[in-house]
Amino acid sequence: MPASTEMAAPSNVSEIIPMADYAARALSLALPDAVVEKAKHHILDTLCAMITGVHLDVGKMALSYSQTLGAVEGASVVGSPRLLHPADAAMINGIIAHADETDDSHPAAIGHPGCAIVPAALAAAEHNGRSGADFLKAVVLGYDYYARMNLALGPNHIYARGHGPYSIGGSWGAAAAAGALYGIDRERLRYVFSNVAQQTSGIATWMRDVDHMEKAFHFGGLPARNGVAAASMIAHGFNGTDDVMHGRGNFMDAFSDAPQRALLADGLGSRFEIMLTNIKKWCVGSPIQAALDSLEYLMEHEGVSRDNVISMEALLPSHVVDVVEDRGVPDINCRHCLALMLVDDGFGFHASHDYSRLTDPAVVAMKAKIALLPSDELAEAKPIRQAIVRARLADGRQVERRTYAVRGVVEHPMERPDIIRKARDLVGPILGERTNTLIETVFGLEDIPDIRTLRLFLQ
Repeated sequence: MPASTEMAAPSNVSEIIPMADYAARALSLALPDAVVEKAKHHILDTLCAMITGVHLDVGKMALSYSQTLGAVEGASVVGSPRLLHPADAAMINGIIAHADETDDSHPAAIGHPGCAIVPAALAAAEHNGRSGADFLKAVVLGYDYYARMNLALGPNHIYARGHGPYSIGGSWGAAAAAGALYGIDRERLRYVFSNVAQQTSGIATWMRDVDHMEKAFHFGGLPARNGVAAASMIAHGFNGTDDVMHGRGNFMDAFSDAPQRALLADGLGSRFEIMLTNIKKWCVGSPIQAALDSLEYLMEHEGVSRDNVISMEALLPSHVVDVVEDRGVPDINCRHCLALMLVDDGFGFHASHDYSRLTDPAVVAMKAKIALLPSDELAEAKPIRQAIVRARLADGRQVERRTYAVRGVVEHPMERPDIIRKARDLVGPILGERTNTLIETVFGLEDIPDIRTLRLFLQ
């Protein structure tokens, strides 16, 4: 890629300057072909999450709430004919995008970029009549700012203060994407970042959410709304602080004990964080992915089945066990998911989101045979989020499988056919024949003059 597209902040210049400058130019810059292709994967994956999520309880509740919001000629809401202010549309679609746990994740930044960035960029692009190419570039930009903010603050420092990295990175990524799509210049983009800093919030109580509603708001709806609201305000004449990264009361020191500000603009234009983002093979919480892969292998290659399992152990990295341990939400309950795979002799989207299966006697009995154990070794292992599944069988054998890199992670990425296969599995029962048209439309985004073409599939 031409060196002129790269951004780096001189040591005596605030990071806000290259951040604003790059965001202001991002839609005019050419992206490498591989980045364009990967962006299409994540856009399609997130749109499918939205289309399926609207049919779950979280999605239905979000749509019900959307009926109380003022209708304007703004942006579309998935599963509804109404148009809302773009910030409201971004919020509703963001909640829906994280309703079913099929959305992507960025392991290093500890984040779920897609459910915040894609709804925010879509709302801003619709409102401003932007092209498919502009929308795609804004999504890539949003992923870049999402990850860099979390990495600069340090996810562990964020958690130590009781915050959640998902809503923080999401707010900044959404603000960058929306600011670019609103056509805000480099000087006023500083105000966009200042205003989104004022809105950035979110605490880790989402881990106690039993119905996935607060979690979906925290991960998707809240940050998507924050970013679009900040851009919309500045587009309408608001201003703010021109450097929120330094000085009295600055954002970085407020959210971290050891911020690394240099990471905020590091590699902009040369390192694209969407290339470092995982897409889920399994529509469950990220820490469960590798465990399901391990069990699937044992079932296919070692003959493990519901009829011969005496006991089973699933080892996960010690720091993620509590995220997926006996949760009341089926698709983020590791033991339930493993039991479900054994009982059903497979694992599908609809069964994994069926709350009634939590009390299915066969699943409950199988779950009682499974122990979820923390592993400090796996917590230190690279790539992250590995899993080991061990099973003791009725014939006396003990079998084990360690998954190092589940399909869809950066180290073992999905290719276009894999993405298309997942999309058809998710939305085929909902869209029918329109599924192929949706897929073709996303993979031809550069040829779409107006992103509002996507309303055909979303509304």
